[in-house]
Amino acid sequence: MTRQARPLRIGNASGFYGDRFDAMREMLTGGELDVLTGDYLAELTMLILGRDRLKDPGAGYARTFLRQLEECLGLARERGVRIVANAGGLDPAGLADAVRQLADRLGLPVRVAHVEGDDLTAANPGSLAAHAYLGGFGIAACLREGADVVVTGRVTDAALVTGPAAAHFGWGPGDHDRLAGAVVAGHVLECGAQATGGNYAFFHEAAKSGADLRRPGFPLAELHEDGSCVITKHPGTGGFVDVGTVTAQLLYETAGARYAGPDVTARLDTVRLTQDGPDRVRIDGVRGEAPPPTLKVGVNRLGGFRNEVAFVLTGLDIEAKADLVREQLTDALAKSPPAEARWDLVRTDRPDAPSEETGSALLRLVVRDPSQEAVGRALSGAAIELALASYPGFHVLAPPGKGSPYGVFEDVYVPQGDVDHVAVLHDGRRIPVPPAHDTVVLDELPEPPLPQPLSHGSTTRAPLGLVAGARSGDKGGNANVGVWVRSDDAWRWLAHELTVDRFRQLIPESGPLKVTRHLLPHLRALNFVVEGILGEGVAAQHRFDPQAKALGEWLRSRHLDIPEILL
Repeated sequence: MTRQARPLRIGNASGFYGDRFDAMREMLTGGELDVLTGDYLAELTMLILGRDRLKDPGAGYARTFLRQLEECLGLARERGVRIVANAGGLDPAGLADAVRQLADRLGLPVRVAHVEGDDLTAANPGSLAAHAYLGGFGIAACLREGADVVVTGRVTDAALVTGPAAAHFGWGPGDHDRLAGAVVAGHVLECGAQATGGNYAFFHEAAKSGADLRRPGFPLAELHEDGSCVITKHPGTGGFVDVGTVTAQLLYETAGARYAGPDVTARLDTVRLTQDGPDRVRIDGVRGEAPPPTLKVGVNRLGGFRNEVAFVLTGLDIEAKADLVREQLTDALAKSPPAEARWDLVRTDRPDAPSEETGSALLRLVVRDPSQEAVGRALSGAAIELALASYPGFHVLAPPGKGSPYGVFEDVYVPQGDVDHVAVLHDGRRIPVPPAHDTVVLDELPEPPLPQPLSHGSTTRAPLGLVAGARSGDKGGNANVGVWVRSDDAWRWLAHELTVDRFRQLIPESGPLKVTRHLLPHLRALNFVVEGILGEGVAAQHRFDPQAKALGEWLRSRHLDIPEILL
């Protein structure tokens, strides 16, 4: 592929391992595409694949992808659509071989390539899986050499777009602004239907306006040679695309103005969004900087074993019932207490309830320990023995089991030159991908000036979500909460009102933790990073919402004094 003037149409058919199976066929048949991507990997997915590989050495990749290709590989070839996916997981070479075998069985002359070099498990003793986040130039090399299907292991989610774009337009490592535009497009596409109305804060307004949210279509980007793009979807598919849905996805699992990756650092504070017609949002103005000299490495380890039990407390004296069973179990486990025990009382009950379920609360106990015995038989025996000897109405949602292993995620960084990034072509040739030669250590950016405060009269105590949208997610043990508004007046109020101190008041569990606020004025958005709120990551299941998916919605439900002119 060489430098081209025509737009590149890149669609997405998967936002995670387990996403809608039919999406690949829907994207291939719903309209024109040049490239179809699939994002199958997440921090938790790498741990799951690592555990699967312990039982079966050939189980290191996303098998769903193969089943999708069985239905769609011929269709993609017929329509001239190239497929790029990170479904290779821990074994991209193994998946590439499996795709070739599938193509031979189907009688399709398909050129399959893969990207490798991300696996650093051997360099991280004691890890189950340790993989560097590679960029898009390995993918680009495969496509330039004629690959119809490219599978990778751990690359950045945006690399699935930067790679095809670099190949199509002839971009090189120094095309920072263009690459940054592709990174932003890739970040919008990577989570599939989250860009087309899925998981959207103002979904009820969209539904009232006629959008069909029952089955949102998957997004695509019309990417231009200068790095600008239009985010849209195939005609006639469900959901919708507007500035709000794109803003929400831009804030998802990001932090400040600098969004660093192995190919380029994209400046999110330069992104400009404009509605370009129904279900079309233009993204332009994105500036890029040289990438950092290091690559992020996601390291997954087995952290020990965990178990849990949820006691149902019904009717009167909920607090006293909780105190009793907590004391009883603490005494019963005293001989061999688990390394960690966490109790949470969830008050789902209401007074004078019309049903037993709505009159009940849940007391949840989660235990962790390096030993399976300490969280298995010891806990199950102690809990079940209380059945006739504890609070009135004693029962549990389910008896505790044997205890299951849990994982711990951490990110470390290595010099870009320490990773052997290689494109492996369909004919077996291996093309080394050099590390970025122009790199810059990330520095803190000065905070942009605040807008003029909003002059307003009376206020009303009301939920923040009447004015602001939010989307939240996880990065290791940290959570981010992006908050945005849809008018300049609301931004003038939000930027002054939702400070770090106010955030701590509204989200009390963030109180003892480090909270950083980032301003993104062009998006009318704030992004909060709460460090350590997820403990050792999603696999450790540290809290009720282990990936912080609903943390933003909780924030939106909290009440504060809002100017009446905004309501």
